[in-house]
Amino acid sequence: MILQSLAGLPAFLVYFCTGLVAIVAYLFVYTRITPHNEFQLIRDNDPAAAIALGLSLLGFVAPLVSAIAHSANVLDCLIWATIGLIVQIIVLFLVKVPVPNLSARIAAGELAPAIWLGLSSLAAGLLNAACMIY
Repeated sequence: MILQSLAGLPAFLVYFCTGLVAIVAYLFVYTRITPHNEFQLIRDNDPAAAIALGLSLLGFVAPLVSAIAHSANVLDCLIWATIGLIVQIIVLFLVKVPVPNLSARIAAGELAPAIWLGLSSLAAGLLNAACMIY
């Protein structure tokens, strides 16, 4: 009975590790594109940076979850994860249109721009995840 329950463990491990790799890749790319240094700001106890990056990460993970659940294989999952990353980058540039000094304001610890970026990223990620049902 326990062995039957564990029959899916190899597939779980493959997709879980794929998800972790995708998350690390997302954080690497995203934090290189933004003008401010999120991790340094977070180490310096800047809640604005933590909110913006954390919600952005959720905006990426939502379509990643959908890709894992609906993909035909790991390569398919990685392709859709890449699309999720691209969507998040597009959102970053779009939310800067009404708030051109967004990055500087987040680096200064202002919460409103961080919440605007973070929730916009989350909204786009949820929309992206819903569209990945194929």
